[in-house]
Amino acid sequence: MELLEITETRNMSREDAARLLHTIADSLARHNDLEFERDGVKLRVHVPKQVEVEVELEVETDESSLEIEISW
Repeated sequence: MELLEITETRNMSREDAARLLHTIADSLARHNDLEFERDGVKLRVHVPKQVEVEVELEVETDESSLEIEISW
């Protein structure tokens, strides 16, 4: 299968970012898959019962970041 990669960067409020994370978490917990839409095309990706989760926190003086990666 060819590599399909969707990357999107948006500026949003902290509350909107929390809603986005809740949506992703709810989809994983209830539907066992993730759904993405881009340019009017919907893509559904099945997620198995076992996944690998990596959490990385970087704290610097002027900028910090939190990265959450889920792979299977």
